[in-house]
Amino acid sequence: MKTAGGSFTFSEAEKQRIEEIHRLEVTGAAGVPALVVMLADPSWTVRRRVVASLAALGDVAVGPLCVALRRERDNEARIAATVDALSASAGSAADAAVLALAGVDVPAIQADAAQILGRRKSTQALGRLGELVSHHDDNVAVAAIEALGRIGGRRVVDALVRVVRGGNFFRTFPAIDVLGRSGDPRAVEPLTELLLDTRYMLEAARALGRTGNRAAVAPLVRLLAQPGDAIVRTVALALSELRERHAELYGVVAPIDEALRRATTVPQAVRRFVQGLGGAGQAEQIAICAVLSALGSDAAIPDIRLLLDGPSAVASAAAGALLELGQSSDARVLDALRDGDGPRRLLLLPLVTSSAATAEVVRCLGDEDSEVRAAACDALARIGDPTAVRVLFPLLADPNGRVVHAASSAIQSLGSTDTEALALSAARSEHPGVRRAALRILGYFGYDAALPVFLEALKDPDVRVRDVAIAGLPYLDAPSALDVLLLLATEPDARTRAAAVRALGQSSAEPRVVACLVAALDDADAWVRYFAAKSLGRLGHVAAAPRIAALLDDEAGHVRVGAVEALACLRGEVAAAALQKAAAERDPDVQRAALIGLGLMGGPESIPHLCAGLASPDAATRIVAASAIAGVSSPEVLPALVRAAGDVDESVAATAMGILAQRPGVEATRALIGLYAEGSASSRAFAALCAPLPGRIEGILEALATADDELSAQLTSALARMRRESANEALLGALGLPNPAARKAAATTLAALGTRQAHATLEQAALVDPDPEVRRVCSLVVAQWAA
Repeated sequence: MKTAGGSFTFSEAEKQRIEEIHRLEVTGAAGVPALVVMLADPSWTVRRRVVASLAALGDVAVGPLCVALRRERDNEARIAATVDALSASAGSAADAAVLALAGVDVPAIQADAAQILGRRKSTQALGRLGELVSHHDDNVAVAAIEALGRIGGRRVVDALVRVVRGGNFFRTFPAIDVLGRSGDPRAVEPLTELLLDTRYMLEAARALGRTGNRAAVAPLVRLLAQPGDAIVRTVALALSELRERHAELYGVVAPIDEALRRATTVPQAVRRFVQGLGGAGQAEQIAICAVLSALGSDAAIPDIRLLLDGPSAVASAAAGALLELGQSSDARVLDALRDGDGPRRLLLLPLVTSSAATAEVVRCLGDEDSEVRAAACDALARIGDPTAVRVLFPLLADPNGRVVHAASSAIQSLGSTDTEALALSAARSEHPGVRRAALRILGYFGYDAALPVFLEALKDPDVRVRDVAIAGLPYLDAPSALDVLLLLATEPDARTRAAAVRALGQSSAEPRVVACLVAALDDADAWVRYFAAKSLGRLGHVAAAPRIAALLDDEAGHVRVGAVEALACLRGEVAAAALQKAAAERDPDVQRAALIGLGLMGGPESIPHLCAGLASPDAATRIVAASAIAGVSSPEVLPALVRAAGDVDESVAATAMGILAQRPGVEATRALIGLYAEGSASSRAFAALCAPLPGRIEGILEALATADDELSAQLTSALARMRRESANEALLGALGLPNPAARKAAATTLAALGTRQAHATLEQAALVDPDPEVRRVCSLVVAQWAA
C-alpha cells in the first residue's frame, strides 16, 4: 500500500516476509531457493524486495532463476519477477545463461530471454537476437527486435531489413524504429520504400529523421507533394531531427541543409511549411522554424517573426531561426525589437551585433524589465559602439544589481574618450551605489587623475564605498597610492586594515610592502591575519613561509584556510611539509585547501595525500582531490582519475570526467574509450573523445583496430566532430585498417562529411575492399551521394 506522501506502508505479515528476505539474502547461495519461491508472493512490494535481493546475489542466483523461468510457467507475476531479477542481476554469468534459454524451443521462454538480453544490453547476444527476428512466432520476433533496439542493432541491419520487407505488420513497426536508430546507411532504402505504404508512412518518415543520413532528405521532401498539413508537420519534425542527429554524429548540419535546398524548389517549400504552421503544436512549430532557417529564404522571416509572441520554447526557436538567417533578417529583427515587449526583447537582444542597431538597443535601456535592461547593456558591449558609453552611466543608479554590473562591464568594454570625465563625475554622486560603481571603473582604467577622488572616498560615510576605494588604489598609476595603502594598513579600524592588507597583495613585492604584510600576520584581528597571509602568498614571498605555516594553529578557521592557500603559492620544502600536515586535518575546509595546494605544487610526494583525499567519505573532499591531482605529473594520476570517473557521487564523477576530457595523450584517450565502452558516463566520455587534443586521433585509430561495429561507429563519429584536417585524414586512413567494422564505420562517416577526396576513396573501396559487406556499404553510400 502506498501513502499519499509517496512512501510505502506494509501489513504486519508483509513486514515479517520482508524480514525473512533480508535473512535469506545474508545466507547467500543457501537462501536462493527460498527466495526464488517467494517470487510468487501475492504482494507486489514483497516481490520487489525479492527481485532486488536475487539481483544483488549475482551468479549464485542466476542458475536457479533460469530454471524457474524455464519450468515455473503457471504464474504471470512470478514470470515477470523472474525476468526482472535476471535483467538486473549483478552476475557476470547472466548473459551466457539467458542466451542458452534463448535456444530453448519454447516461444514463451525465448521471448522472455530476448527481453532480458535487451534490458541487459548484452552485445554477445546480437547474433542470436538477429536470428530470432525471423522466428515463426510473432511474440518472439517482436521481443528480439525490441531487444536489438535497446542494445543497438547496427550489426544485424540486414536481418531487420528483411523484416520490414517481409510484410508482417506486427514486426514491421518495431523494426522501423530500430532501423532508424541504427545509423546505418543500409536503413535508408527500406525505410524510403515504406513511405509508399500509408500504414507505415508516418512512422517511416520519423525513422528516416533518426538516421542522421543525408540520403534521407530527398525522400522526406518528396512527401511534401502529399496533400494535407499533417504530412508537412511530420516532414518538418523528421527533417529537424535529421539535422540534430547529423550534428550529434558529425558535428555539422551544413550537409543536411545543402541537401535540403537541392531537393526542393525553395519558394514552394517555404510556402508549404508556412502553411503547416496553422494548427501546429509547439514541437511542430519549433521543427518548422528549424527547417525554414535551413532553407535560408528571406520569404520566411515575416512568418517566423510572428512566432516570437508564442510560448517560450517556440519564441526561442524563432529567435534562433532569425539568427541563422543572418544579415538578411537584421532590419526585421530591429523592427521586432522596436515593437516588442519585454519577453520578445529578451529573445532578440542576443541576436543584435550591428552598430546600426545601437539606437534601438539604447531604447531598451529604459525597459521596465531589469533583465531586458541588463541584456541591452550586454548587447551594447557586443556591438562595440563607444558612443553608447554616455547613456550607460545613468544605469549605475539602477536599483537592480545585475543591471549595474552589466552597465559597468559594458563601460569597461567600450572605453571612449568620455569615460574618464563621466566616471569622475559619477564618483561624486549622491547615490552610494553609483559612487561604488564609478570607483570600480576608475580603478579598472587606472586613471592617474582619479587619485584625489579615491582619497576623498576614503572618508565616505558609506563603509562599502571606502572598501571599494581601498581596493582600487593599487591599480592607479599615481606612485603615492602605495604610500596611502601602507598608511591605511596601520589604521586603528580593523576593517580598514584588513582592506588595505588585502589590496597590498595586488601591488609589488617591494621591501616595505613585504614588511608591512609580515607584521600584519600578528595582527589582533583574524581577517587582517587572513589577508596578510593571502597577500604574501600572492606576491610569492617564500621567506615568509615559516611565519605563515605558524598560522596553521591559528584559533580562527578561516585564517588556517588562508594560510594553507598562501603556502600553496609559495612552494618550497617548508610549504610542502606544512601542506602535507594540513591535508590530514579534521577541519574539512583546511584539508581541502591543503589538497589544492599540494596539487599546485605538483610533486610526486603529493600523490599519497591526494589519493587519500580521493578515498575520503566526503564527496566535496573527493571533488577537490580529483581537481588537485590533475595538476601532478605522475603515472598514478590517470588511474586515479579513471577510478574517480566511476564514483558513486555524480558530482565527483563529473569532475573527474571533465578533467580527463582536458587531458591529452594516447593513454588518456585509451582511458576515455574504456569508460565509454563500459558505459561509465558514456555521453561525457564521447564528448571528451571529440576534443581535438594531442593523442586523441592516435588513440582512436589504435582502438579502431579492434573495435566492434557499435564502438567503431562512435569512434569515427568522434573523429568527424573534431573538424580538423588531421582527423579527416585519420578517417581516410581507417579505410585501410584490417578491421572490417572500422572500415564500414569510416565509410559511413566519410560519406556524411561529403568531401571530394572521400568520394574518390569510397569509390575505390567499393571495388577493391576485401570484405564484401564493406564493399556493399561503400557502394551504397556512393550511390546515395550521387542521388
